[in-house]
Order: sequence, then C-alpha cells, then structure tokens
Amino acid sequence: MLNTSSPSGKSPIKFQFKTFEKLPVKIWDDSRAASLHVAKSIALAIRQKQQDGEQIVLGLATGSSPIKLYQELVNMHRNEGLSFQNVITFNLDEYYPMPKEAPQSYWHFMHEHLFDHVDIPSENIHIPDGTIPMEKVAEYCQWYEKQIDLAGGIDIQVLGIGRTGHIGFNEPGSWETSLTRMVRLDGLTRRDAIKDFIAEEDVPTRAITMGIGSIMKARTIYLLAWGQHKADIVKEAVEGPVSSQVPASFLQKHPNVRVILDWPAAERLTRTTAPWLCGMVNWTEDLACQAVVWTAQKTGKPILKLTNEDYNEHGLSELMLKENGAYELNIKIFNRLQHTITGWPGGKAGADDSTRPERANPARKRSIIFSPHPDDDVISMGGTFMRLVDQEHDVHVAYQTSGNIAVHDHDARRYVEFQREYMASQGMLSENLNKHYQKILDFLHNKAKGQADIPEVRAIKGLIRRGEARAAARYSGIKDDDNIHFLDMPFYETGHVHKGDLTDADIDLVANLLKAVKPHQVYAAGDLADPHGTHRVCLEAILAAFEKLKGETWMQDCWLWLYRGAWHEFPIHEIDMAVPMSPDQVARKQKAIFMHQSQKDRPPFPGEDDREFWQRAKDRNKATAELYRQLGFAEYEAMEAFARWKFDWQKPR
Repeated sequence: MLNTSSPSGKSPIKFQFKTFEKLPVKIWDDSRAASLHVAKSIALAIRQKQQDGEQIVLGLATGSSPIKLYQELVNMHRNEGLSFQNVITFNLDEYYPMPKEAPQSYWHFMHEHLFDHVDIPSENIHIPDGTIPMEKVAEYCQWYEKQIDLAGGIDIQVLGIGRTGHIGFNEPGSWETSLTRMVRLDGLTRRDAIKDFIAEEDVPTRAITMGIGSIMKARTIYLLAWGQHKADIVKEAVEGPVSSQVPASFLQKHPNVRVILDWPAAERLTRTTAPWLCGMVNWTEDLACQAVVWTAQKTGKPILKLTNEDYNEHGLSELMLKENGAYELNIKIFNRLQHTITGWPGGKAGADDSTRPERANPARKRSIIFSPHPDDDVISMGGTFMRLVDQEHDVHVAYQTSGNIAVHDHDARRYVEFQREYMASQGMLSENLNKHYQKILDFLHNKAKGQADIPEVRAIKGLIRRGEARAAARYSGIKDDDNIHFLDMPFYETGHVHKGDLTDADIDLVANLLKAVKPHQVYAAGDLADPHGTHRVCLEAILAAFEKLKGETWMQDCWLWLYRGAWHEFPIHEIDMAVPMSPDQVARKQKAIFMHQSQKDRPPFPGEDDREFWQRAKDRNKATAELYRQLGFAEYEAMEAFARWKFDWQKPR
C-alpha cells in the first residue's frame, strides 16, 4: 500500500512532545489503513452491543471520505459474519430538493456503498427526505431530531470535513446549538459537488442537515479527512480557535472526538511543517533543509543571509548547535538546493554527475512518462517532456486511463455526426452503421442528468481524448507512434466519477509496459490532491508494478520520478530535481496543453479552481521559479519540479 508520508517514501517525523493540536489526531500512511482501523472500532462496538442484547445507533456521512470505511464494513459482513441486525442509522444530510432515485442523492449513495450489501433492517435506516414539501420541512426536521432522541441518541458519529470547514452541511456561520434544519449551501461546497452533477447550475442550493448541536450530542465522533486538498481546513479545525466560520472547530468542545487523517491531509499541521516546534527531533539532512527553507520564508530572507539570531528566534537553537552555526548550515543547504536545478532531466552526457539529480550514463536513456489522464503529461511536465525529446532520449508516454468521463456530451455528439456525415459522403454508410450512429445520438439527446454513458458513448469519448493526447505527444516531439501507449486501465471504466478498485489487471498493464521498454527513468503523477482519486490509484499501480518486477536486473537502474498535477507543487525541501523553462518553452508547453480541446475552456470536472489547466500549470511553474529566486537562486521564467521515489531494494547511486 502506498506510503504517503513523503514523496520518497521516507518515514514521518517522530519525537514530538508539545502539541499545537486541540483535538486528538491519529495519522495513517494511507486512507485504506485508516478506514480499516475505524471500521474495526465500529465493528467491535456493534458486537459488544449484540452481546448485551442492545441496539447501537450510528450517525453516518456521505462524500468520498467514508467510502473505504463502508467498504471495510461490507467486507467484515461478508467475510467475518458481522451482522447489522441491531444497528440503527441516521444520516447527516441530504440535498434539497432531491428524489431518492437520483444518482446524486445520499439515499442512493448509502445504499450503493453500504445498505444494499449488509443485513440492516430497512426500518432501521434514516436518511433526511429531500422530497418533503417546502412548507413541511421545518416540521419534518423536528421529527427527524426526535427520532434520534427516541433511538437513545447516536453512539458513534462518522464525519467528513468540507473545504469550508463544514460538518454535515453546517456551513460557516452555523451556530453551536443548531439542530436538524434546512440550510443554504456555500458556493465553494456547490463547486466541489460539480463532479457529481456535471454542471454547477445543477447542484442544489439547499440541503437538510443535522445541526452542530445534533452532532455534538453523539457519544463518540470520528472525523475523517484524506488528501492534500483537505490539509488547510484540517489545520484550521484542529489547531485554530473555535469559530462559527470553521464549524468543524466546534468539535474541540466535544469530550470524545478522534480525528483520523492520512499524511497528505496532515501536511499543514505544525507537527509536519515545523516538528522542531513540538519538541526534540532527530535532525537529518532532509529535516535541516526543511527547517532552513521554513526560516527563510518566515523571515523573507535568502538562505545565505540567514543569521544565528534568525534561527534562534524561530526555535532552531538546537540545529545551530549541531551544525556549528548559520554560516556552515546556510552553505550546506544552499548547495543542496542548487544541485536540484538542471536543464538536463535525462542527465548530461560526459558531465560530472556527482551533484546532479540524474546520472550521466547511459547518454541516451529510455524514459516512460505515465499520465493518469490523457493530459496530465503536458499539464504537469510538458516542459521536461519536450526537453527529454529535444535531448534525444528515447521517450515513451503512457496514458493510464481513457479519461472518457471528462468529455462533454456536445463534443461526443459533434464527433458522431461528423463520422456519420463523412461515411455518407463517401457512400460507405450502411443501414446497420446508420442505426449504430442513431442509437448513440438518441441516447445523448435523451440522457438524464447524472446518467452513466452507454458503452458506445464511452468509446467515442475515449477516442476523443486519445486523439488529443496523440496530437499533444506529437507536438511535444514524439515522432514514432509506437512510443505512445494507451493502457485504458480497467479500474477507471465505471462510467461514473467513483472508480473501481485497483486489480491485478491494472497492475499487469503497467508491469508489461515496463518489461517491454526497460526504462532508465519513469515519471509518474505523485499528486495526491487529485480530488477524484485517479492519480492516487494510478501511482499505486506503478508502485505495485515496480515491486512485482524488482527481481529483474534492469530494475536496479530504473529511477522513479514523481511530478505533481494541476493542484499543488512539492514543498521545496522535498524537490530533488527542478527543470527551468525559458519564456519560449513555457509558450510551447502551453500550446501542447491546447491540443486537448475537449478540456478547454471548461472541462466537465474542473475541480475547485476556476482557472483553465494551462493557466494553473503556468502559474504553478512560475511560482516555483519565484520561490527559488526568493531563496537566493538564479531567476528563471518557470520551473517544473520532481521528487525521486527511493526504493529500499535499489542499489545506491
């Protein structure tokens, strides 16, 4: 399972004695292990109540955070005989208005992920009704609240946290004593829901939710958060003051809350960003680099201008004693970061490579760029992609998924009409083929909101993405189509935003390509902030393939470089290679991104950022270059950054 403690698989920092956290926090290497831990705790409570002949009341959440938890509970039911006969459930919320049968309804979500797979009596399930007439909503909310009380109150409440800090649909401004009620949804919450509704205008503006007061009455609360996109709000909720502007912060007043995080969601906590403030640490070169960069950013000084006083004032006197003062430490870390900068991502032939990120030999390397979606390669590392090709390395690009759900229906219709009219103009349109085209067009014309595409439509959309990816790869310099690979990993092909589980079939596709190419370099997306989870699963497949092939001799010299996508960049102390770009190279990268016309001007799933992907990439790359400049390094137009994943079974450099 993927270790997300750092891009290179390093162990998390330990030895904290002081905490800035006002809630008890447990951090796990990945969300699967964390979810299993919570599932075991819930299962134990269920069985204990069964032994005592009692019922247990669970408060349940929806969204991406609890999905793995529900999967583990279903597995326990199937494989360990865990019964839900004595379980009563109350869900936190539901959109309004929202019919139960709608694929976006939380009624549908809960039955899809949990209730349809366990033996819970249907009369024990309570989910707010999104079809209640408006004039009866207030009365209904009082009834829902009363049902919780009549059941004896909630024993265990599961929560996620939204990027506004909401728990349930208690948005900023919610009051501490609020009970079940109708609320108006925050604009950010609605934008985050676009992935389920396709268009923002389709996302309901209201919801029925249990209140903060309702939640606080639960005897035990688990707050779950996964991914880098939750890191900022987790820090506010856990370390910040209690405030109605961050509703999750009210949990600081609860006597029995457990915050369960993966490392990406915890990356903004003080124990992660500045562990030396929490007590004694085991000073390594990596941690010293983090501390120096942190101090430079706190003081606004370049590294070489930092003084003993700067370090002492920021809690780093212990580091000063270890490193014999600021002068030696500054030079050491400056040189380390300077050596990450290279215009030769494939290594420079004939050069002294002792301080370069990549090896000089072999002079012409075989490289594979893995792209989770058909445009991540040029968005995330288009400049490096082109540099590798220009420097005559043997570059392959592998598109791991079809990306077919991220194509608008109107684009699919346009392509189908083009095909039919072209075939007709050439006298090649048979009756059967015409019926095939008409079936697709009829489906698109009558398609309901949120309805999954039929296989024929998914195939068309996949071909659209494939053509765009091929055009971008060719523009980036690849001349041989044999170097362009489309893996179409099966886990992605559900027709929905929510994907299937990673299987051996997915891993084998990656492993077989690695065996065929025998690369010296592999580039992979290490962007764990991807809100839809595809990047994470694609990286897990690559890591599993590496482990599967580690006995192969050539794998000892196969280096894995991680890049990040459109959402976040690596912290500078985690960067092992930074590839500068000139203004011309930035413009060239931008044109490669433009080849993905179906994702421009607004893709179906843009995430929380309103900027187009080329704008996000340009701004991110310029910000990385600016950060290097602020630390005292040469000024570049833009930079792409990479971190090397180090396997313990590979020979040292």
